[in-house]
Amino acid sequence: MAKISLLSLLAIVLLSCNALKKVEDDEYLVVKNTIYADSIKINNEELESLIYQKPNTTVLGYPLRLNLYNLAKENPDSSFNAWLYRKENRKKRLTKLLSAKQVRRLGESFLVKGLSEWLKDIGEAPVILDTTRTRLSLARLSAYYQGKGYFTNNTAYEIDTSKHKRKARINYKIDLGPPYIIDSLGNDISSTAIDSLYFLNSEKSLVKEGEQFDLSKFNGERERLTSIFRNQGIRNFQESSITFDIVRDTTKSADDQKMNITLTIGDLKTRGENEVTTSAYKVEKINNINIYTDYLSTTQDSLRTLQYGDYTVHYSKNFDINPKTLANAIFFKKDSIYRDVDKIRTSRQLNALNIFKYPNIIFEPDSIGNRVNTNIYLAPKSKYSLGTNFEVSRSNLRKIGVGLGTSLLIRNIFKGAENLSISIDGTYGLLSNSTFEANYFSEFGGDITLDFPRIWFPFINTSKIIPNYTLPKTRIAIGTSFQNNIGLDKQTLNAVYGYNWVPSDFTKHNVELLNIQFVRNVNSNRFFNVYQNTFERLDDIADNYQTDPALSSFFENESDPNNPKLIIPSGTTGFIKAVQDRTVATSTTDYNDVSRLEERRKRLTENNLIFATNYTFNKTNRQGIIDNSFYQFRWKLESAGNLLSAFSSFIPFNKNDQNDLLVFGVQFSQYLKNEFEYVKYWDLSRSNILAARAFFGIAIPYGNSDNIPFVRSYFAGGSNDNRAWFPYSLGPGSVSAVNDFNEANLKLALNLEYRFPIVGDINGAIFADAGNIWNVFDNVEDPKATFDGLASLKDIALGTGVGLRYDFTYFLFRLDLGFKTYNPAEVQSKRWFRDYNFANSVLQIGINYPF
Repeated sequence: MAKISLLSLLAIVLLSCNALKKVEDDEYLVVKNTIYADSIKINNEELESLIYQKPNTTVLGYPLRLNLYNLAKENPDSSFNAWLYRKENRKKRLTKLLSAKQVRRLGESFLVKGLSEWLKDIGEAPVILDTTRTRLSLARLSAYYQGKGYFTNNTAYEIDTSKHKRKARINYKIDLGPPYIIDSLGNDISSTAIDSLYFLNSEKSLVKEGEQFDLSKFNGERERLTSIFRNQGIRNFQESSITFDIVRDTTKSADDQKMNITLTIGDLKTRGENEVTTSAYKVEKINNINIYTDYLSTTQDSLRTLQYGDYTVHYSKNFDINPKTLANAIFFKKDSIYRDVDKIRTSRQLNALNIFKYPNIIFEPDSIGNRVNTNIYLAPKSKYSLGTNFEVSRSNLRKIGVGLGTSLLIRNIFKGAENLSISIDGTYGLLSNSTFEANYFSEFGGDITLDFPRIWFPFINTSKIIPNYTLPKTRIAIGTSFQNNIGLDKQTLNAVYGYNWVPSDFTKHNVELLNIQFVRNVNSNRFFNVYQNTFERLDDIADNYQTDPALSSFFENESDPNNPKLIIPSGTTGFIKAVQDRTVATSTTDYNDVSRLEERRKRLTENNLIFATNYTFNKTNRQGIIDNSFYQFRWKLESAGNLLSAFSSFIPFNKNDQNDLLVFGVQFSQYLKNEFEYVKYWDLSRSNILAARAFFGIAIPYGNSDNIPFVRSYFAGGSNDNRAWFPYSLGPGSVSAVNDFNEANLKLALNLEYRFPIVGDINGAIFADAGNIWNVFDNVEDPKATFDGLASLKDIALGTGVGLRYDFTYFLFRLDLGFKTYNPAEVQSKRWFRDYNFANSVLQIGINYPF
């Protein structure tokens, strides 16, 4: 009842807002713009952006910002004074109570004046029809279509107020007329060098005879030719040198809409103090290449000079670097023609070394004709960089946690632009429950990372396969962490030896030749303390046999004599052993359930050793951070255990009781893992975005393993997955989240989200998340959890919901409220909307967008 009342009140408030509150009787509120070209309705964001007066923005069709603006008082001072003097003695009583000065300040307070100003700031003034601006919009639309070849177009507008006398719908009408066609294309090129380069590349011209005139193609052709000339030796070519002379053939009839185009490329213009001179463009070649490694040094008189190949390197006594490292980062070659791309790649590579500030590349004409000297000025960054971080965290398991970390970056440690990073971090805090004897937890770890600005592979020169302009990098990393009173108190050791390179702004490759992870569970006897759901399931089974005298020592009766619990760990271990040894008579169902629980306990408490190799490919077409129409694709392939398996053919590894191979007493994992992820964004105009994501991943154990390690498994739910479920609480399959941490080795996820602005930096979202996890090709036999072909797709869960986001510029804070729309854990007839209510909703908190 309370919810209905709240929704009713909200509906009344929204409906009571009058969008025309601040629109005068002789004014019109612009509510819609429609563009017609030759009587055909045009939906084109580029065209719509040309219109000066756009309707007020809406949130799901509701003009929220307009109505917020309308709530503000036009003259809050007058309103306050009117209220103050409305009753004869009101001011006198307030003055006695507050004093005259306080009454005056009350009139200037936020509630009286500041609130109205704030509402105006976050709101949006009504867009009142202005026919002058309407005519200017028509001129813009006409110019747009003239740029498309419709030079004789005619425009008009129509104001429709038939649906509401104070609301206007504006129809912009363009009669295009016949388009102009390029009849002939000629050229007039002053420079011989430019003339030769043009004819070598004229076949790919964007401007062609017989095609309709399109101004954007002329602009594109100018950019194309400028890029060609600057990458073929014309270092100082000016785009303004390219012009197109357009002439209509007057010898033909007026109905003949054809034009003759002349491409004109003039000479180089140089502006002096008193005059502008012209000279023919010439192809330039690189002559001397000077590299100043520390040009800001105050000890310039003590520079040391070294000749290395084509490069003259100038050192200061304060900074030293291997000249080969510089040579690999610079793409200018002596006696080669100048190319813009070499300059771009040189700047990009020098920045990627992370040891220099932004490089300064200056070209100076040489006394020898048509040659330039290249001077590259570098300023080293500080050799040492120290960073610290501090965080306070809280979760359902941790009452409060305080974390502190520090990192040290040592640049150019071996004089070859190698960067060494050392980081240490730790967290200490209080637990929310008394699962363990102590009520505190701690976690400490450290990492050491060494980066090389090249592909370092013994005895093989990889530069021909992976060129230096792709920013190749080798990374060697080792790290460890220790937990205390967190779960099973894991201790981990990680080591990575890998490469990455970036051929372009749109493609990235990453190879981890060796990824080693060792996980040791220090207190595996805590399993049933940590995984309470698993314990409750085992204890419920044990209740059926608590009267058996042979099992009495497994139960404790002190807390509740009427409902004794299994003792952890002696009682749980004893009961499981008694069931599996058949020393206690159980039903087949109970025996199978206990066996599954014991199998899960063994898998989650065993130590893991993973020797993996993986490759990741990333591709996108995103042009920049403000581009909201793009796609992203990621593919990852990982293989584990094959190297150790190969070694077993000539190294006698030990084996366990199941005949599995052991390395240092630990069974190593062997599996093949494959992942695909595709993300697509559509810009729907005015900051409205539709985003979609598809993910598929599968990990198949084989050889030395019959399951996937927990750290390499998939889970469902959470702020970046299906937001109607908490992390690890969905699946596998139609299983009703019987475990504390539900995971599996196959995952399918589909996400769709509509994002829209609300007020200022506050944005909203409506989303739908679908997906689930399953077990496949492993040792799990539960039919509800395993994937069995297309029939298992009926267990795809669906969550829908709404979200609020606040944009802090550098990051985005996100709140998402998810509702279980289709829950595969319910019986078939009750899966739809069974838990679709606020009581069963899930509030997710996240940083940045989920995908």
